[in-house]
Amino acid sequence: MSSYDAIYAVVQQIPLGKVATYGQVATLAKLPGQARLVGYALYRVAAEADVPWHRVINAKGEISYSPLRHGMDYVQRALLEREGVQFSPEGKIDLKTYLWRPDLSSASFN
Repeated sequence: MSSYDAIYAVVQQIPLGKVATYGQVATLAKLPGQARLVGYALYRVAAEADVPWHRVINAKGEISYSPLRHGMDYVQRALLEREGVQFSPEGKIDLKTYLWRPDLSSASFN
């Protein structure tokens, strides 16, 4: 399994209405310290893919905005809001409320 496949396997398990951080996904994919690699992998996800890329945010509880994403940052926010995730007026997500906390005893990430 490639690193990208391991990342996608983790992201596919994030439930509706929850988010994970890039670092959290990296750790669960057995790629600790490689949060940036998670970002690269998710950047490459095709729009029609079965990977809920929009559920991955940065450790500050924010969408990582980038001009390279050609407006997909706004799509990400809209998708999260559609799932019931609320943003503060400053654009932050309350990680105490929305952070995914998988049951590691029964999870199969790769």
